[in-house]
Amino acid sequence: MAQPLSITFTSFVLCSTTLVMMILLPSPCVSQDTFTCSRATYYGSPDCLGTPTGACGFGEFGRTVNGGGVGAVSSLYRNGTGCGACYQVRCTIPQLCTTDGMTIVVTDHGEGDHTDFILSPRGFTQFARPNMAQHLMAYGVVDIEYKRVSCQYPGYNLMFKVHEHSRFCEYLALIVIYQAGQSDITAVELWQEDCKEWRGMRKAYGGVWDITSPPKGAINVRFQVTGTGGQKWVQVSNAVPSDWKAGVAYDTAIQLS
Repeated sequence: MAQPLSITFTSFVLCSTTLVMMILLPSPCVSQDTFTCSRATYYGSPDCLGTPTGACGFGEFGRTVNGGGVGAVSSLYRNGTGCGACYQVRCTIPQLCTTDGMTIVVTDHGEGDHTDFILSPRGFTQFARPNMAQHLMAYGVVDIEYKRVSCQYPGYNLMFKVHEHSRFCEYLALIVIYQAGQSDITAVELWQEDCKEWRGMRKAYGGVWDITSPPKGAINVRFQVTGTGGQKWVQVSNAVPSDWKAGVAYDTAIQLS
């Protein structure tokens, strides 16, 4: 779980850059156009990217997705349902920050000092105006406004990965990656051919779904998708090949809205 950075009114070092504290007054945060007011901070990272040990279970994907523009969330985590969601987040300090903000991908769970977002250093500095990144980092915790937006992964359909902890024929765990649109995956089921029925996968943790003694052969999968248009099932035939391997990602050829 990502831990918020402890902010003190002294100089400190992050990513080999010495920062100097700068006191600025944020502009008033006024919620508008479906934006919600909150606060954001950042966590320490040796390479300024995300963490491969995030609570969502994304592993190395969670470190580098979206160019490292990732973060941990508190209430937006929603017991893991919020994993992979995208948000437009805008810092509301006009002296330091651009008006557009940036898009972050949720890869972890964490709570700070009344913050909804604990961002990677890469994500946090994307708020900054040119040549203002060091000053923004020194500010530590900033007022923000945010809203849910569609994830944009050009050239990618809905994809899932067989989790590294999976064991062939004994235990299968899946995690959805490249989840475009604004929809949430709220259930996953596998087709059991010999019994002619759908078997529900367990929500193990974060964005990981698992099942013991998975069906043999190529497996049909269906995902329960919940979004602004309601709830529906999306079925993918032979989504998991008969010779599936742990750590391998598979493309469903489906685009979610």
